[in-house]
Amino acid sequence: QVQMVESGGGLVQAGGSLRRSCATSGRTSSILVMGWFRQAPGKEREFVTHIWLRSGSTDYADSVKGRFTISRDNAKNTVYLHLNNLKPEDTAVYYCAASDRLFSNYGVYVERSVYNYWGQGTQVTVSS
Repeated sequence: QVQMVESGGGLVQAGGSLRRSCATSGRTSSILVMGWFRQAPGKEREFVTHIWLRSGSTDYADSVKGRFTISRDNAKNTVYLHLNNLKPEDTAVYYCAASDRLFSNYGVYVERSVYNYWGQGTQVTVSS
């Protein structure tokens, strides 16, 4: 099993920045990919970004490209999400996720069903 604890988030004005952290423990060596998803009120949970822990390869949703950055510190078993130039439409509950499943089609890692471990989620609110 893998345990995940998120931190960071909160309230920020439009144009501001935040940093989210996701620390993992347990069977961390089994994790292949870690990602961030978000869910706004009345909407489906959507992909934001992910990172392959060994290679550092990343992918981003078009809505956050150029503004958000995902990074990892494998020594600390922690993944970070740097949210810059925030917009009111970024307001959502942000969830950290991890997958120990390997699929030949790497494109599936934008789907929440691929991830089998989830953090508790934290609200990020961007005021205009």
